[in-house]
Amino acid sequence: MAKLSDVIEYLKHNNVHYEVIEHAPAFSAHEVAVASHVPEKELAKTLILNTDGKYCMMVMPADHRLNDHVLHHILNAKHVHLATEEDLMQIFPDCEVGAMPPFGNLYALPVYTDKSLAEDDVIVFNACSHTRSIRLKMYDYLRLVKPVVAEFSQSRFEREEA
Repeated sequence: MAKLSDVIEYLKHNNVHYEVIEHAPAFSAHEVAVASHVPEKELAKTLILNTDGKYCMMVMPADHRLNDHVLHHILNAKHVHLATEEDLMQIFPDCEVGAMPPFGNLYALPVYTDKSLAEDDVIVFNACSHTRSIRLKMYDYLRLVKPVVAEFSQSRFEREEA
């Protein structure tokens, strides 16, 4: 899994209303937010972490960064680091590198969604491509993915004030 068509089929099969957003090529979360005309707090940034040799998916607002101080505790892991591009190509073979959708459940990956994102009404995310995103209701995302909701990131603005 999952090309854009697979993600769309999954959403249709689960009776989820969604919108595909076509936009100029964008490679960072900030660029995707600008290109798709979505506030960064509503755009989901998906990171894959290697935690003691196992992968997990972290989903947070685009304007947030991982909080290293709580990450090890939440993941109950000694060694945590970002997955490599080679790892991403193996885990998500049908997606452009770095454009994986936040549906770790479709890849047998545990999913953690930051509380600040889970409180939003909508979620927008990369749709396996650097030129397409999908918007849907957060309620539907939470219902389908059933992520662990926790506080593991903080706004870059909070970090600058600290």
